[in-house]
Amino acid sequence: MKNWTTFGRGAAVSAVALSMAGVAMAQVTTSSIRGQVTNDEGQAVAGALVTVTDPTTGLTRTATTNNVGQYTIRSLPISSDYVVSVTSDDLQGQYLEDVGLSLGDATQVNFTLSTDSEARQETIVVTASAADLAPTATGPSASFGLETLQKAPAINRNITDVLRLDPRIYVDESRGDINAVQCGGKNSRFNSLTVDGVRMNDNFGLNANGYPTERIPFSYDAIEQVAVELAPFDVQYGGFSACNINAVTKSGTNEFHGYLFGDYTNDGLRADSLEGDDITTGEYDEYRYGFGVGGPIIKDKLFFFAAYEKLEGVNLFDRGPLGSGAVNEVNITQAEVDEIRNIAMELYGYDPGTIPTSADNSDEKILVKLDWNISNDHRASFTYNWNDGFNIAQSDGDSDELEFSNHLYERGAELTSYAGSLYSDWTDNFSTEIRVAYSELDNRQVSVGGTDFGEITIETDDVDVYLGGDDSRQANKLYYETLSLALKGYYSTGNHNFSFGYEREALDVFNMFVQHVETEIDFDAFSGAANAGTLPGVFDPAIENFRFGSADNINYNNSPTGDPNNAAADWGYEINTLYAQDEIDFGNGVVLIGGLRYDWYTTDDAPETNPDFLADYGFSNGETLDGEGLLQPRLGFEWDFSDNLDLRGGVGLYSGGNPNVWLSNTYSGNNVLQFGADGGAFGLEQNGGPSIFDIDYGMCEDGVPTGPGYCVPQAMIDAVAAGEGSNFEINYLDPNFEIPSEWKFAFGGTYYADAPALGGEYVLSGDVLYTVGQDSAVWIRGDLEQTGTTTVDGRVYPTYSSVREPAFVLTNAKDDAKSLLVSGSISKSYDFGLDWSLGYAYTDAEDVHPMTSSVAFSNYVNRAFGDPQDVSAATSDYNTKHRFTALANYERAFFGDNLTTFSAFGQAVSGRPYSLVADVDPNSITGFSPYLEGSPFLAAGAERNGEEGSWWGKVDIKLEQEFPGFLDHKASGFIVVDNFTNLLNDEWGILREPGFPSVCTVDASGTPTQNCESRQGDASRYEIRFGLRYEF
Repeated sequence: MKNWTTFGRGAAVSAVALSMAGVAMAQVTTSSIRGQVTNDEGQAVAGALVTVTDPTTGLTRTATTNNVGQYTIRSLPISSDYVVSVTSDDLQGQYLEDVGLSLGDATQVNFTLSTDSEARQETIVVTASAADLAPTATGPSASFGLETLQKAPAINRNITDVLRLDPRIYVDESRGDINAVQCGGKNSRFNSLTVDGVRMNDNFGLNANGYPTERIPFSYDAIEQVAVELAPFDVQYGGFSACNINAVTKSGTNEFHGYLFGDYTNDGLRADSLEGDDITTGEYDEYRYGFGVGGPIIKDKLFFFAAYEKLEGVNLFDRGPLGSGAVNEVNITQAEVDEIRNIAMELYGYDPGTIPTSADNSDEKILVKLDWNISNDHRASFTYNWNDGFNIAQSDGDSDELEFSNHLYERGAELTSYAGSLYSDWTDNFSTEIRVAYSELDNRQVSVGGTDFGEITIETDDVDVYLGGDDSRQANKLYYETLSLALKGYYSTGNHNFSFGYEREALDVFNMFVQHVETEIDFDAFSGAANAGTLPGVFDPAIENFRFGSADNINYNNSPTGDPNNAAADWGYEINTLYAQDEIDFGNGVVLIGGLRYDWYTTDDAPETNPDFLADYGFSNGETLDGEGLLQPRLGFEWDFSDNLDLRGGVGLYSGGNPNVWLSNTYSGNNVLQFGADGGAFGLEQNGGPSIFDIDYGMCEDGVPTGPGYCVPQAMIDAVAAGEGSNFEINYLDPNFEIPSEWKFAFGGTYYADAPALGGEYVLSGDVLYTVGQDSAVWIRGDLEQTGTTTVDGRVYPTYSSVREPAFVLTNAKDDAKSLLVSGSISKSYDFGLDWSLGYAYTDAEDVHPMTSSVAFSNYVNRAFGDPQDVSAATSDYNTKHRFTALANYERAFFGDNLTTFSAFGQAVSGRPYSLVADVDPNSITGFSPYLEGSPFLAAGAERNGEEGSWWGKVDIKLEQEFPGFLDHKASGFIVVDNFTNLLNDEWGILREPGFPSVCTVDASGTPTQNCESRQGDASRYEIRFGLRYEF
């Protein structure tokens, strides 16, 4: 049995414990075998011929042992069927079958050859234990093979369902399909994802899931192996500071194989109550289906594999008015909601839709891969991947907000990528790899109701109600292309294995992001006649102001030409990399790895200079990263301390994962390409001012009413066209900006404990990872100088004055953000079909700013602070202090040769941290310098993220039964239950989290004025899926 195991190591070992000892190289698609050949007297055998063969494809590779008996064979495709043999003229030959390789791992295969003269004419088969063939490791990581991918209770068909098996990797399940991967308490935007050598992480930085697309951008069944590395000490790693996720896809073989699958769920298979509350969900059906096939085009030479997958799904929404039966009922009545809708339709001529409970979504993927064994010394591969999918997302999703369905928006993207690689062995000592890859992403963010009507907000006493097109999706378009080149070389001499290479990645971006192109209009209780108390009191005053057109705020932004495309950021840059490394195998179980990596940026594109900024600051806002670089030293070791104990560790500097959207802000937010106008400058927002029904409008689209929402106030159009108005703050890059980086220090080990009295071998693994983040990227105001302090409810806050052109600067924090991650696991496999693993991780992670947004202003205000200019480290928004995991798999053939498999995964997680903040208008403290939103100021005695949220625990299960197919084919039916805990009892498995940002308002006595946490319906409610699978 090999379920939940790594590939063919001679003994069944739990994937989590063993793979936590493994390590895979970044942007690497292959593996290697290395080892030493000695005689039975312990002397090195030089000149022995080592042959590695994959019988499924006919691939054969050879190497000759050097003068110390060592050999290395690199660039081997992932497979579980390798045969490794060694022959020598004077010694008995040996061969080892079913050797499996993990992605990027260097699997150690040592041979001891007999000098017995009678045995020299024979070649014998040897067997090895898991300890003998465990992959070498230089840092904390996890690797998951094909069987783990197939057997896991992966209800999302996402690699995150497997990555979460590692206790150090927390997957945020609170936001539907997003499933952000948080490694060691870090922002998922600092991760990197590569598939067959192509970087498929979110190169721009919009998505919290780390993908460029809405879901995993490739078919789940197309993956052969996936690995996640938190601190690899190989210099080939780059482009991340949190963790690297690396996947390699399946390949065809000499036999035709394939599969068909489909699964199904509907609203009747979701929980309809939580904690005794009946939950209302709109009716829906959700289908997923796909197929894959692989085989030979030319036997032993040319192979193909292709996969297709389609989702016809649904997004669910948790909020509704009082009495609606929503997961979270907000404090507004159905009558008030109905009145807002009636006013919108009758007076504004706009149908805002309904309060949504669900909405359809879709996702489609295609992958095609070709592998060509040109000769025994040369091999090539090519991968094509395409994905197009979308979600319907909430624009304003807090517990004190409610939006009509036309205010939701479609988040979608189409990704196309191509990658080609050539692997060559020129001699026994020298090999090379060349890879060229290209990808393009076409991202779309469009309001469900279209873009012909602006955003309107009715700010009632307790709830803000939104209708119309979200203000951030009225002119929002992203397209980028990535072209990468990698040239790698490997040279072995004596006990030295040298690696060296050059890489280049060029990014070309078109990003149009202009808010309020169709206007943003707000109504509250204090604008217009409502403030004078002259309106009828039937409904909330904000609703009455909406009826009479008495606006509190009106915003409009655009290019002076009136075409938002002319305000887009059109720019690009290149990252260049040189690296060199020496791996020294001392032949006594100690391997030392040391190297240098240097990354540097080049670009010819610079933001346009704003003359007012230049005059105030004395330098241009057109700074770039051109010429900036970072030298990253790495040093790691592997030590086979004994037959049962392997140790690993190292130290290294890493950089990458900083979203490019932050740089893009400096190209578009310069008050040259776009301008903004505020209605207050034209007398449109004052108390008792004119109704917005009675002013002049322009820029009305054909066939719509002339008036608010559909059109723009003419006075504001004229101001923007003249390059005047109340502009946003300029965004610029600090001229002294340093590349952010992180030092990682790691030590760990794996112990294979032989305990016959307790059932045989147990695998114990543990790691300690300590990191120090330097020069973290932060957005702060560049125009403020402190003028004094003010005291509110016992806490002293600094006050500021703007002394230059208002601006946000992307700069570095000088305070280091430190983190400590301690983890351990134990696992056991049994001959009767059971294996299990237990894991635990303790995390104490800091950040300087959470950097949750793509917009400078949002990054600045969506956090808690005692000082808005604060850049000191505190507990990370993403810290998960304690996490326990448990994994079990049982497999047995109850019905002939047809396997029955039961799998269960459970986790218990400490809560998300949050901050206690003062329930005051922040601008009453700052005097609007700077202007702030929300409730960001820490309350008296409070620290940022000083509170810990509620624990969450759940168990997911999968049951699969095989049954005969046609010929020798196999079919199976399966059921997956996500949050089986909640199915057993509707009070179990409930996830509660703070809202966004992670704050809770308190009064002067420290008593919360709101619920600090709310139920997260998608993660709390059980879901059941039924499916069928057919393999041939």
